[in-house]
Amino acid sequence: MKSPQGTSDDSDLVKARIRAIRAAHPGNLMARHFDADYFASLDAPKRDRLLRIIGSGVENPDSQMGAYARDAEDYDEFAALLDPMIRDYHGIAEGEDIAQQHDWSGASSRCDLAAIDPALSGVSMRVRVGRNLGGFPLPGAMTQAQRLEFEALVAEAFAVLREDPQFGGHYLSLTPGLPHTIGEAEYQRRVAAHQMFKDMSGDKYLRAAGISADWPYGRGMYVSGAEDFLVWVGEEDQLRIMAMARGGDVARLFARLRDGLERLGGLLPPFAHSPRYGYITSCPTNLGTAMRASLHLPLPGLTAGGADLGAVKKAASGLRLTVRGAAGEHSGAGQGGLVDISPRARLRITETGIMRCLYEGAAALWSLEQEGDAAPAP
Repeated sequence: MKSPQGTSDDSDLVKARIRAIRAAHPGNLMARHFDADYFASLDAPKRDRLLRIIGSGVENPDSQMGAYARDAEDYDEFAALLDPMIRDYHGIAEGEDIAQQHDWSGASSRCDLAAIDPALSGVSMRVRVGRNLGGFPLPGAMTQAQRLEFEALVAEAFAVLREDPQFGGHYLSLTPGLPHTIGEAEYQRRVAAHQMFKDMSGDKYLRAAGISADWPYGRGMYVSGAEDFLVWVGEEDQLRIMAMARGGDVARLFARLRDGLERLGGLLPPFAHSPRYGYITSCPTNLGTAMRASLHLPLPGLTAGGADLGAVKKAASGLRLTVRGAAGEHSGAGQGGLVDISPRARLRITETGIMRCLYEGAAALWSLEQEGDAAPAP
């Protein structure tokens, strides 16, 4: 059997390999929903394409989704496999309509955690979206030449954005030899400041999917002068656009991202979008709004002084939130019980819905934390 990055394969070997993954790793959604008859029904070029899409899940059986799209059309052309996986991950029953809606109107409302408790006036907040442009393959299928062509295209847009008083800043490229290329020390400084993304070449899932190929060519980051609006170039999606703030005004944070998206989007070709799945992303987990919104909340009581995330994860689950440690996935709570909370949903929820979920969930967890503080000692 060739490498999943490869292509033509004996159908029986493919089916046997995936059967073994399904048995050993039932959480791998690609293996769970792989249909041997469907695979056998495809002609050789389409089998090759599908093998590339599921290559990361085959090479890494412990994958959760087990597939990365390589072209915007993949979601339609290979819907027989991808749609059941998407429904399974996002909790959408077979037969239920998926017609993604978008709504940013909540960004004009008042959702300020500091109004609940002044102690929440300085929380760290971030909201980001993934975007890909039509006319280019998704990152897993891009050649080095296409990565450089894409970077040159967005750099032209950034040159215009740089003159905007609201979003003016500068572009920092990782591509060797460009006028705006930064050195290793500056790169590491930006990584440490949680602004720049880490070296992707060490990520086994992205490597198997081809997404981290050609590192660091075609990669970089635009950052506003206030360092509160950033655009990653060449990560898991072609663009990841984000707003960051320290405060408590969740609506203001979302408004900042909305305005930046509108401004940048007006300088670029249209973003890839599906009436069914919303904004197209490399990973099916991010379809829909393609948004992740999060904030750091200090919950020393609910985390037993930072030692245990069990109770806060249980409480957050009922609020449709995901909890991570302060340093990200697989980390523990930070000093003072600091945790990262974010809404789980991406698909079949609007941008305003995500904003309200984050704000109301944070308020509810904070209330639980205060109730614990108020309780008498046993």
